[in-house]
Amino acid sequence: MDLAMIWFGIIVFATLMYIVMDGFDLGIGILMPFITEREERDLMVNSVAPVWDGNETWLVLGGAALFGAFPLAYAVIVDALTIPLTLMLVALIFRGVAFEFRFKALPGHHGFWDTAFMAGSIFATFFQGVTVGAVIEGFPVEGRAFAGGGLDWLAPFPLFCGIGLIIAYGLLGATWLIMKTEHALQMRMYHLSRRLVVLMAVSIAIVSIWTPFAYPGIADRWFSMPNLLILSPVPLLTAFCLLRLWRARPDQAHHRPFIMALCVTLLGFIGLGISIWPHIIPPNITIWQAASPQQSLQFMLIGSVFIIPVILMYTYWSYRVFSGKVNPDEAYH
Repeated sequence: MDLAMIWFGIIVFATLMYIVMDGFDLGIGILMPFITEREERDLMVNSVAPVWDGNETWLVLGGAALFGAFPLAYAVIVDALTIPLTLMLVALIFRGVAFEFRFKALPGHHGFWDTAFMAGSIFATFFQGVTVGAVIEGFPVEGRAFAGGGLDWLAPFPLFCGIGLIIAYGLLGATWLIMKTEHALQMRMYHLSRRLVVLMAVSIAIVSIWTPFAYPGIADRWFSMPNLLILSPVPLLTAFCLLRLWRARPDQAHHRPFIMALCVTLLGFIGLGISIWPHIIPPNITIWQAASPQQSLQFMLIGSVFIIPVILMYTYWSYRVFSGKVNPDEAYH
C-alpha cells in the first residue's frame, strides 16, 4: 500500500470538507456588510449557528495530518507563511468570540461585535486565499528547509487569490442563505449571488490566464496534448455551473444554487490539484519526498480509521437534524 498517497488523500478530503463547510459559514460574515437590518443579520447567523463550530474540525484534522504525515511540507509551509497563517488563526478566534458575544451583548455593543464578526470572516478568508496562492507559486527549499524570506507571500498572485477566495466564499454564503431563508432576505441573496457569479467568473478567468503565463510547468500540464483534451471537462463544467448559477430564479428549487456553487468550488479545487500534482511543495518536493517513514504513516492510519468516521457521522447528524429553512422566531443562545 502507498501510505503516502493514502495520507495525501486524507488531507485533500479534510481540506475540501473545510472549504465547502466553513466556506459558506465564513461567507455569512462576508455578506453581512450588505445587510443592515438587525433581524436579518440574526437570521443569517442563526442559519449556521448549529453547525459552524463543527465545520472547523476539518481544519484541525487537515493541519494535524499534514504535521504527522508530511513533516517536511508542514515545516516549510509554516516557516514560509508564518505571518498569514497566524493572522488567519487570530481572525478565526476573533470571529468565534464575536459569534458568541453578539447574541449576549448589550444593545449598545451589538454594532461592535457585528463588525468583529465581519472583519474576522473577511480577514480569515483573505489569508486562506493568500496561503493557497503562495503554495501555487512555490517555495525555495535548500537542505530540507525553507530558503526564502518571511514576506515572500506579499506578491500579486497570492494577494489576488485572497480576494478571489473572498468572492468564492461570499457566493457559497449567498447560495446557502437562498436555501435556508425565505422572503426578503432570500431575494436579496438572489440579487447578490448574480453579482458574485460574475465576479467569480472573472476571477477564475484571470487565474486561468495568469498561471500558465507565469508558471511554465502549469502551462505544460494543461495545454500539452493529450492533456488538453483529457482535462477540458474541468473548465467546461465550471462554465456550465456558473451559467446555471447566473440563471437561478426564485421559482426553482432553492437548493440548486448552493449545489452549483459547491460544484464550482470542487472543480476549482480539482484544478488546483491538477496544476501542482505530484508536488506537495511546488515546484520540486513531491508527496513521497516529504512523507514520514512508513511506520509512522501506518501508526497514524490506525487512529484515523476510528476518528474520521466519527467526524463524518457527527457532521451528517448535525446537518440532518437542522435541515430545512431557518425559523426567524428561534434565536440562538
